[in-house]
Amino acid sequence: MRANPGGEIAPSEVFGRDKLIQRLWRILERQSLVLSAERRMGKTSILKKMRAEAPADKLPVYRDLEKVRSPLEFAQTIFDDVENYLSGSQRTAQKARQWLKNLTGFEIGGLVKFPDNVADQWKALLTKTIEDLVENQQDRKVIFLWDEMPLMLDNIKKKEGENAAMEVLDTLRSLRQTHSELRMVYTGSIGLHNVLTALKRAGYINRPTNDMKTVDVPPLSADDADELARRLLEGEGIQTEEPQLTSQAIANSVDGIPYFIHHIVDHLVAEDLEANPAIVDEIVNSYLIDPQDPWDLRYYRERINNYYTDEEKQLVLTLLDILAVTDQPLPFDELFNRLESQLVNADREKTRDVLTLIQQDHYIYLQPNGYYFRFSVIQRWWKKQRC
Repeated sequence: MRANPGGEIAPSEVFGRDKLIQRLWRILERQSLVLSAERRMGKTSILKKMRAEAPADKLPVYRDLEKVRSPLEFAQTIFDDVENYLSGSQRTAQKARQWLKNLTGFEIGGLVKFPDNVADQWKALLTKTIEDLVENQQDRKVIFLWDEMPLMLDNIKKKEGENAAMEVLDTLRSLRQTHSELRMVYTGSIGLHNVLTALKRAGYINRPTNDMKTVDVPPLSADDADELARRLLEGEGIQTEEPQLTSQAIANSVDGIPYFIHHIVDHLVAEDLEANPAIVDEIVNSYLIDPQDPWDLRYYRERINNYYTDEEKQLVLTLLDILAVTDQPLPFDELFNRLESQLVNADREKTRDVLTLIQQDHYIYLQPNGYYFRFSVIQRWWKKQRC
C-alpha cells in the first residue's frame, strides 16, 4: 500500500473495516443508520466501499450533501440521483415529473431543473422522487448513503431558518415510516447531535432519528492499525531496522486513526528518513506544534465557537484544559472540584450537561473510573497549545 493522506482511497484499499461494514449491512436489514465519528476516521471511505461492494439485493445511492443549502436543492439533488439510477432501465422519475408538470403547466422532458417558484413544493417533489425509485426497485432494498448530512441541515438552518431544517428531518422520518424497505444512512464531519441541539434550542421537540440506529465509527483496532502502518512502510520501501516496533509506534502515537498513520508514513517518504520509534515520536511532536497546522488540529478548538452557546464555551474550554493535563481519568466530583477552583459560580448540573455534549463530540470518554480525553494525540495537542 502507498501513503495517501487525505486523498481518495480506492474501496479495495479501505483497510480494517470489513467487520464494521458487515455489521452495518446487518443493521440495514432492519433499520436506518446514523454513523457517528470524529473527523478523519474514514466515514466517507466506508460509505464508498459499501456502495462499491454492495450485496446484489441492495441499491446504495451515495451523495455528498455538503453544498446543499435549501430544501429545494435537496429535492433536486435526490431527483438527479434517482433519475440517474432509473435511466439504466430506460425509466424516469414519473411521479415527480408529473407533479412538476401539474405545478408548472408545462410538459416535462429531458433534463429537469426545479424552478425557484416551486420551492414551497419541495416536500412533495422529494416524496414523489423517492417513491419513484423505491417502487421501481422491488427486488432491491434502496439505501441512501448521505454524507455531510448534518452540514446540509446546518446550511439550511442558516439560509432558510430552523423550521426548514426541522421539516426536512421530519419529512425524511415520515418517508422511512411509509416505506418499510427504505433505508437512509446519515453521516458527516460535524455531529448530527450538534444540529439537533441547536434546533431544540429553537423549540424543536420531535425526535427525527429515534427510529435509526446510531453506530460509532472507532479508530482502527490496535492490530489493524499496526498492520496498516506496516503495509504502508513496506509499500513505500521505507528502511527500518525495527519494523515491528516502528509500525506499532506509528499506530499507537495517533490512536489508530488511519488519516494520521498515512501522514506519518508520507512524511517519512518526503524526508527520506529511516524509520524507528524515536523518529516517529519526533514527527508527531513536530505536527502538534507546527504553526501551519497541516493536520488541521485547530479545528478542535474552533468548532467550540460554532456549536456551543456563549454560556457554554468557557465551561467547555476549562473542562478540557483540566483533563488535558491529567494522566488518569477524573471522577466527576474531583473534576468539578478542580473546575470550581478555576471558574466562578460553577454549576454542577450545567457541568454534567456540558460533559455529555463534549462526549458526543468525541473529545472525552466516560469510563467507570472517570472522564478523560478520548484520543491521546488530541490531548497532547490541546496541552501543548493551551496548558
